[in-house]
This record gives sequence, C-alpha cells and structure tokens, in this order.
Amino acid sequence: MSTSAHLPAEPVQAPAGAARSGGTVTDRLIDANLLYAAGFDDPGMDARPVLRVAVVACMDARLDLHDALGLSLGDCHTIRNAGGVVTDDVIRSLTISQRALGTRSVVLIHHTGCGLESLTEEFRHELEMEVGQRPAWAVEAFRDVDQDVRQSMQRIRTSPFLPHTDDVRGFVFDVKTGLLREIDPSA
Repeated sequence: MSTSAHLPAEPVQAPAGAARSGGTVTDRLIDANLLYAAGFDDPGMDARPVLRVAVVACMDARLDLHDALGLSLGDCHTIRNAGGVVTDDVIRSLTISQRALGTRSVVLIHHTGCGLESLTEEFRHELEMEVGQRPAWAVEAFRDVDQDVRQSMQRIRTSPFLPHTDDVRGFVFDVKTGLLREIDPSA
C-alpha cells in the first residue's frame, strides 16, 4: 500500500475546460484525476451496491476499506466520518441507502489508535472560545472503542427509519496488523 498519491511523472495536458494544475495538494489530485479520466471506461453500474451492504467507518487515512474487505467498485456504499460513529447524518445516509438503493446489511468499522480517543467534548468549548460560536454537533469522543462500536450498533438497531437492522455487525480494525476483530453487541 502506498502512503502518498501516485503522481504523474510529467505534466498531463489538460483538456479544454479542465481545472488548472499547479503546486498545491489539490492540484496534484486534479493531475491524478486527469490520468484516471484518460483511461476511464464507464462501467455502466447502477447506484445500487452489488453486495447490498453499507459500510460505516472512520475517516482515518490508514483505513483502505476496499482492500481490507476485498471489495470492488460498486460493491458497497461507504459512509465515513470522524470515529465512524453513528450520528444523525449517518442514519440519514443509511436510510437512503436502505430505502432507496436496496442495501440490507450494515458493517461498522472503528479502529485502534483513533484520534477521537484523545478528544473530549471540551473540544467544542475550545472552538466556541476561538470562533465565538458553539458547534451544534457533538464531538462523539470515546475512551473504549469496543463500547463505542456497541453504541453505534445499538443506534442503528433502534432507529425507526431503518427497516433492515437484523444484519448489523461491528468491528475494530487493528491499524498495526490489518485484522478486523468482531465486537459482541451484548458484551
């Protein structure tokens, strides 16, 4: 696995109307997209995931979900946020995923060494002091990753908006070994 973006060896000639490239990280990503688009063939896929599964995971850059789970393009919906916690917006996305796009299973993936383990709700207070406005959202910090996975599973299982809650499983991804450890929801 590479830890940095694969960059073109030489500048790519941008098609008319394409974004201008330069020296920022975003410019590097746009250059990479030009290479991608040059070889892109529309796979003709539907928005419905082939495996009828939604994966909710942390946004941590060390988690390569498709490789870690053996997934291909089009297999799943992927919903990511800080901590992989089930918030109202995650419920919103899962509701659309299930009710409009046919998913039936939910896989939750938290991980070892998560940044949310070192934060507290005091973070919101510090933001308020700095910018003069208190965030409406909760930090959702936690100390026990296993318990946070259980809480996220419970939030999904009890949501009145989700019709498919019988196949909800939670895991902790070990960032040192790449292995998933399943969390018993009743422990």
